[in-house]
Formats: sequence, structure tokens, C-alpha cells
Amino acid sequence: MTPASRPTAVIAEDETTLAVDLQDRLQRLWPQLEVLALCADGVSALDCIARSRPQIAFLDVRMPGLSGMEVAARLAHDCLLVFVTAYDKHAVKAYEHAAVDYLLKPVDDDRLADTVQRLQRRLGPAASLPLPDETGGEVARETAHATPASAAARPLRWIRAGFGSEVRIVPVEAVRYFQALNKYTTVVTDSAEMLISTPLRELLPQLDPERFCQIHRGTIVNLEYALSVRRGDDGHLRLALAGGDLELPVSRSFAARFRQM
Repeated sequence: MTPASRPTAVIAEDETTLAVDLQDRLQRLWPQLEVLALCADGVSALDCIARSRPQIAFLDVRMPGLSGMEVAARLAHDCLLVFVTAYDKHAVKAYEHAAVDYLLKPVDDDRLADTVQRLQRRLGPAASLPLPDETGGEVARETAHATPASAAARPLRWIRAGFGSEVRIVPVEAVRYFQALNKYTTVVTDSAEMLISTPLRELLPQLDPERFCQIHRGTIVNLEYALSVRRGDDGHLRLALAGGDLELPVSRSFAARFRQM
């Protein structure tokens, strides 16, 4: 498949973390798919689709400016539509727009894989052909959803994280610590706090074990920033990090690593 013939898509989702997560999982399930843009509102999505003319549009139903349904109704360019929403009441309306599929949040990989198969059938056999590299072989793609075995051989080096309306590319060594936050994970650097949708239990096997250490059920720290460990008045260990007066609690189940520090 030549680059010009690769299937293309636009993702319209006002929650940056969810948009990045959908893009990452689509790239894992369908490496041939090229996501042209992530749009945070209906107006920019409509403009982007008109300019880039993708073959597929993933549209959140509720967005600022224009809803996904309103975007679909105003499209001058024919493309395959997939609606993504937390509400099932819009399903009938979605299929009135000839939607290929209607996904309810949170979307699991099995359900998304089914959507990918539907889209591939609509686009034809070329949509699922392997991507050739310069020597005619298949391109091996590294993603943020590597399995623990592959991550052990090649630790994660970069993270795409949501920061307001932006998606930032963060080198892993710049992360001071990761902390669980509801359904998300906070990524803390010297200059910012960002969000990713990968839970800690999936993130930890992808990190370099010589650099990163779990100190609590909800916290992974970069040991390059570790300064000292002390025992607090409550008897629990607390780990001090460089770059401020922050101390993070160390739970008893992870304390053994720090007893000689």
C-alpha cells in the first residue's frame, strides 16, 4: 500500500485524553490507518474534514460549537462516520446519517476491533494490507500499549499526554512521577501536570525498571529525582523528590527497596 492509498481518518473529541487514547488504540488495531488530525470541537472538525477529506470521521456526539450530529448533517464531503458518545439515546439519529457504527464510552478494544473490521470491509481489501518499508518488508510499529514482554526489551521512551487543549510529547526521563487519578494517570514533570488514560498497572511494565519504581498503589516515581527517605510521625516512609519540597508516601508493601537508603 503506498502512502497515498492509506486509509485516513479525523477524530473529533473535546476531551483531549480520550482523543489521544482512541488514536493510540486505533494505531495498534489498524496500523495502516493514518489519523490526520484530532479536533476538540465541532466547528474545527467540520473545517478539518472539508480541508483534508478523510475517508473516516470519528465524531463525539456532544462537542462545543457543533455536535457530532450537526457536523454530519453539514458535511459536503462523503466519508464513513463513526459516532462515539456516552449516551445511547442518539443511536437512531446516528444511523439516519448512515453511520458505520455507534460506540458507547468507555469503548473497549474488542468493540473497537469490531468497528475497525466494519470500516475495512467498507473500504475494501486494500485498507488492511501491511505497510511496506523501503525494502519491501512490513513496518514494525512501536506503540504506547506495548505488552510487558516487549516493554521489558524496549522501555517506553515518549508519552503523549493531554494538557488543556494540547497534546504534549513528553520524554519519559523528564517525568518526576506518575499518580493515579480516577480513571486517568497524572504525569508530573518539572513544568507541568498532564493526563494520560493508561492505568498504572499497564504503564509500569512499559517503564525502565532501573529508573522507575512503584512506591504506592497509586504512585510510580522516577528514581533519578529521589533525594531521601524518612519515617514520618505516623510510622510510614516518605520519599522526598528533587525540585521542590514534595514528599510522597511509601506504602509498607513497597518499603523494602528504601530501607537502606
